[in-house]
Amino acid sequence: MNNLIVYLEIEDGIVGDVSLELLTKGRSLADQLKCKLEAVAAGFELDKIGAQVFPFGVDTLYLADDKRLAPYTTLPHTSLLVNLFKEQKPQIAFMGATSIGRDLGPRVSSALFSGLTADCTSLEIGTYEDKKAGKTYENLLYQIRPAFGGNIVATIVNPDCRPQMATVREGVMKKEIRDPKYKGQTVKLDVSKYVSDADFVIEVIERHMEKSKVNLKGAPIVVAGGYGMGSADNFKLLYNLAGVIGAEVGASRAAVDAGFVEHERQIGQTGVTVRPKLYIACGISGQIQHIAGMQESSMIIAINNDANAPINAIADYIITGSVEEVIPKMIQYYKKNSK
Repeated sequence: MNNLIVYLEIEDGIVGDVSLELLTKGRSLADQLKCKLEAVAAGFELDKIGAQVFPFGVDTLYLADDKRLAPYTTLPHTSLLVNLFKEQKPQIAFMGATSIGRDLGPRVSSALFSGLTADCTSLEIGTYEDKKAGKTYENLLYQIRPAFGGNIVATIVNPDCRPQMATVREGVMKKEIRDPKYKGQTVKLDVSKYVSDADFVIEVIERHMEKSKVNLKGAPIVVAGGYGMGSADNFKLLYNLAGVIGAEVGASRAAVDAGFVEHERQIGQTGVTVRPKLYIACGISGQIQHIAGMQESSMIIAINNDANAPINAIADYIITGSVEEVIPKMIQYYKKNSK
């Protein structure tokens, strides 16, 4: 009752990073609220899930272990969560803003009449004063996300309906183990109590999955280009630099919208959030939407012909000049000094 619950995404017996990130944030918020952190896993052969999630501070793990629950299909997972939430009455529920979370979250929130805030970039606990009704609500979830194309940041609250539901993109929150020896309670659910046979009407016969060739999130060095790169041809300079220093290539939304590079390389509020050891920003002005996705980089180098570009305010090193001149020199000197 009144606890915080996280839906775990599982693939081949491994809990997804986005779920572990949400457990990290959930543990912090649960401590503030003085409530338990709970997690629910649905799938098949889930015996090893506890060992993966308990170190993140999970107090209760609900296991719905049934061959028919793997891989994910909409109806059974929706029924499971809706009926479990009706029984346990959590005050907050989190899911990843993935293809699964975007399918599952709205269905669950609609069935429970609870509302849902999608693609949150921050989650906090705070107070809300409804001046019209003359009421003050304590310990509400602040669901913070970009709106109107990222031009403003909205803080959304849900004073009356429960659970307060939110989805969060992978990489937005940090993934940190609370205590390697932390031990919670495992509750095995009777799947037939929560899911009817009619919910299993769809059967997955075959799956074909292709992993992304771009690994921005895990790259120790990211070379990112903005609209200031000028063209898709000039982006070849970034690929050359990345190849020399062992980096991954990223881009701002403006560069993606201009067609310089594919969308999966987009960094920012509406793209991927990265935390590399080194971030080299080339021809990026530094709009707030982009900075939100890379500001936690350990070191930032900004290359821009505008000495007053906003990105310079957060850069550790600033190179003022044309990317067409600076990048070839960087490649030349790196090769010369790394032999």
